[in-house]
Amino acid sequence: MASAFPILTFLAILATALNAGLFFIFSVCIMAAFARLTPAEGAAAMNAINVVIQNPWFFSAFFGGALLSLVLAVLGFMQGGAGGLMAAAGGIIFLVAVIGVTIVFNVPLNNALAVAPAGSAEQAALWQRYLDVWTMWNHVRTLGSLAAVGLFALAFRQGL
Repeated sequence: MASAFPILTFLAILATALNAGLFFIFSVCIMAAFARLTPAEGAAAMNAINVVIQNPWFFSAFFGGALLSLVLAVLGFMQGGAGGLMAAAGGIIFLVAVIGVTIVFNVPLNNALAVAPAGSAEQAALWQRYLDVWTMWNHVRTLGSLAAVGLFALAFRQGL
């Protein structure tokens, strides 16, 4: 399995980097642009994104990154050494800060936004909270993805 480590780590770098870029662009551009829209327009735009993002390309990077992170977390601990432990740490960080945060915070907010009546006071109030809370947790996902990329790159450099 040691010979598979460099390949798995390289693939994890690619997957977590794709996630970091996606989350980064939401944090620094997309959510700020949506905040300039009316609550109904912003919520509609976000709801549209939440539908179209569920596609094989996104799922490959997101869930592929999760699977690779899980495998590298386990194998990294089993292997030990600096490279193994960095790979394990990268995997754990991605699983907690990206997958965990997405499941616990971002998806429930997405689901609430999806069912809020369009144009209602309820939707407007939710949208204001969404802009703050969803975006804050998206910052966590951005930093978690970046940390995972960095740790996987360091592990790869160690010559797993």
